[in-house]
Amino acid sequence: MKFSKRVLLRLKNKNKKLKPDKYKKLKRESVRGLIKGTVERPRLSVFRSNENIYAQIIDDTTAKTLVFCSTLDRDIKLNSENGRTCDASRLMGQKLAKLSIKKNITKIVFDRGPYLYHGRIKALADGARAGGLQF
Repeated sequence: MKFSKRVLLRLKNKNKKLKPDKYKKLKRESVRGLIKGTVERPRLSVFRSNENIYAQIIDDTTAKTLVFCSTLDRDIKLNSENGRTCDASRLMGQKLAKLSIKKNITKIVFDRGPYLYHGRIKALADGARAGGLQF
């Protein structure tokens, strides 16, 4: 059964009958509705799990992934204890910036998804900025 965004928010606020995964999907769609990746400025999409963090740069006009990086990469695993730390996220952001600059991508749009701009997400963004990406 599909609900409109207004109905979902009303359910969340009044009855508390909305399941967390549906609320997360609604939140992701509300953020993504404002952000579109183009050829000039592709979208940097972030996914965070309990153990690792994944990021990819996507061109939404052709729906193709241009660059991908995660904390499971060998370089990042060797330099950090595990993928749950902000240091690992910062290293991953720098590596992602290096890979994207090799493909002549310097300007991007940051899509944090349903996550708050805090902790590992912020560390990834700071690492990408330090690596040379502009957003």
